[in-house]
Amino acid sequence: MDSSSSFSQLPLNEEVLENLKTLGYEKMTPIQERTLPLILEGRDIIAQAKTGSGKTAAFGLGIIHKLNVKDFATQALVICPTRELAEQVCTEFRRLARFTNNVKVLSICGGASQFYQEKSLEHSAPIIVGTPGRIQRLLKEGFIRLEHVKQFVLDEADRMLDMGFIDDIRNIASYLPKKHQTLLFSATFPEAIIELCESLQYEPERIMVDEKHEEHVIEQYFFKLVTHREKEGALLKLLGHYSPESSVVFCKTKQLCETVERFLRDQGLEAMAIHGDMEQRERTQVLTKFSNRSLNILVATDVAARGLDIKDLEAVINFDLTPDAEIYVHRIGRTGRAGKKGLALSLFVNEEKDKVEQIEKFTGRRANLIDLSTLTVHCLNLTPSMKTLLIGGGKKDKVRPGDILGAIAGEAGFNGEDVGSINILPTHSYVAVKAELRNEIFKKLQDVRIKGRKFKIEKV
Repeated sequence: MDSSSSFSQLPLNEEVLENLKTLGYEKMTPIQERTLPLILEGRDIIAQAKTGSGKTAAFGLGIIHKLNVKDFATQALVICPTRELAEQVCTEFRRLARFTNNVKVLSICGGASQFYQEKSLEHSAPIIVGTPGRIQRLLKEGFIRLEHVKQFVLDEADRMLDMGFIDDIRNIASYLPKKHQTLLFSATFPEAIIELCESLQYEPERIMVDEKHEEHVIEQYFFKLVTHREKEGALLKLLGHYSPESSVVFCKTKQLCETVERFLRDQGLEAMAIHGDMEQRERTQVLTKFSNRSLNILVATDVAARGLDIKDLEAVINFDLTPDAEIYVHRIGRTGRAGKKGLALSLFVNEEKDKVEQIEKFTGRRANLIDLSTLTVHCLNLTPSMKTLLIGGGKKDKVRPGDILGAIAGEAGFNGEDVGSINILPTHSYVAVKAELRNEIFKKLQDVRIKGRKFKIEKV
């Protein structure tokens, strides 16, 4: 291993370095190698980084290293475009801070109970991660105080601008002390981002990490169609030929997402759409099912899928090509991670040739065109290996993953291998179980106590 890219070469606290070893974090990713030394020096930065590049660990380690654990005032504020991304950032912070005492990370997002957030803020939190709207509201109402903030992070800033949050961000920044560090991460650099940086940062260092993907990591194939009406049949053929265990299908509009979802479900496939018109609880359920393998196919718009970080995603399918080549690269970058192979499959019609040419120019490689008629449908039985149960108890009830695992693998008499991911939310929890055992586990859990209580159990 190149010693210059080792975390041990950085002036991080011993407990942080020890925790990184237990997490298997030894070699820095390119974005971490370029940004972490500057963050530790206290420099303002503007960095280009896609989901899955390791950017959260970059600013997370910088924040945890500088944290005064004896001071419970808010010292770091991280703003994200969506609740899903904010929750992922919180989870990563907690993993990075496992060996560091007194590190409280609080999620402040819309779609969750403001009452409980206000109660949590009565005791303050050294690190707050949240979405612009709810952060701004609680600032105005005096529940959040930022006079002791040393680090301010804007994660996926371009999406926040796309979603109309620029005025909210400027307003939040007005509450910050004059002296603080501002870290801005963005997948793309539109002009508005540069203007925002000029107003919020002091002599920022601009970092651009090559976003292009190696051909041997992500196999990219393009399929030319005559009309858009052929796309549904073509999508079915791609799924049948490549048979990915998990795939994200990108569509350009919310309406098209719902149309594609209905089409796939009519074919007997487990598919669900995610878009901005959904209630937060629905969005959380869909993403939870997809991440815990209870759902094979997620149909999404770019904005809805922003911040989506799913391990072992096998395929990205572009039902619609984006006119922005950078967004194409950001989409396909969700697959082929951690050294694993990935598939990027794109459908286009003749009048979209210019989009393909832009992608070729941006990536520096010729598009690999495949004749759809050469594909053979091997299997369309893409049945999820897991199913999800909803338990009516969460963090507020002091429920932990071990409590749920113990209830299923202990009192209910099943094996630990029958249980998959467990997600604990403030008022309820999701647990993935083997699909063929869900009904049996559901039935037995009706009579099992968790933390000494009987909670309502539902099938999701």
